Amino acid sequence: MIRIPFDEVHRVLTGVLLALGFEPARAQLSARLFAESTRDGVHSHGINRFPRFVQQIRDRVVDIHASPELVATCGAVERWNGRRGPGNLNAHSSMQRAIALCRENGIGCVALANTSHWMRGGSYGWQAAEAGVIGICWTNTQPNLPPWGATKPLVGNNPLVIAVPRAAGPVVLDIAMSQFSFGAVESYRLRGEQLPVDGGFDTGGVLTRDPAAIEASGRMIPIGYWKGSGLALILDLVAALLSGGSATHQIPTDPILETGLSQVFLALDLPSIDKNGIAEEVSRRVVESLRAGGQTVRYPGEQTLRLRRENLELGIPVDPRIWQKVQTL
Repeated sequence: MIRIPFDEVHRVLTGVLLALGFEPARAQLSARLFAESTRDGVHSHGINRFPRFVQQIRDRVVDIHASPELVATCGAVERWNGRRGPGNLNAHSSMQRAIALCRENGIGCVALANTSHWMRGGSYGWQAAEAGVIGICWTNTQPNLPPWGATKPLVGNNPLVIAVPRAAGPVVLDIAMSQFSFGAVESYRLRGEQLPVDGGFDTGGVLTRDPAAIEASGRMIPIGYWKGSGLALILDLVAALLSGGSATHQIPTDPILETGLSQVFLALDLPSIDKNGIAEEVSRRVVESLRAGGQTVRYPGEQTLRLRRENLELGIPVDPRIWQKVQTL
């Protein structure tokens, strides 16, 4: 890995998007979301995924000029059409709208249909937490995860994000319904590393930590086995119902063509109900109780904050092969 200053990464990615025809402000934001994902250690959905994003634009799978359009509203719940615009811009806009709704109502919900891959889902949890609200969001995906008891991919790995604001550092959970996301498996393979725990089956049906073997079989395992399988299904169902969009079985299985996704963004305005101002103290005690497990125990998001500080100081670690490919774009 080589280290590159954050500002340079942002500048190069912005330049590529401008050359593709993005409006300047949208290019800046989309590039920043990609750069921040790598800055925070999520390489699989940051710079590593950027060439695929560019390919989707060139193939006209993603419309760089499309912005979400309001379809229906009912109190604090709104339904939007993403019009197959850039997924990270659509998602950022949707969470921003959910935050605005929760300022007015205590809670805000934006259900987004017909959008493309949102890249790193945690970005929108951090967006909510840094705005001082609780954020919950999830997306469905193409069918890429065999439900428990099956060998054929029929459900999505449907990432789920839950974020809680906290002065000492937000608590942000960002998980896929598979033990490892496909992007994470790819990152391990590119680094020549085994997964730390079993992540799926090989072509012979044997559990394995070998990322290449899992990619070859396409058989990831759900988190919690049957529990993750059920959660993947229910997240897909609720997203499709609220947004009026596609469910997993209707989404193209080709990663380049993966679009028409359904997503949900929830924001809860904690200060509006925390009249006694005890939220910060409760959060502190919860995190302190976790410390009883020893120095190796971390709350969700703690590692992200450490990596963020380190990478801003030393430069973002980037695979030189990926960086060369990005520069040729």
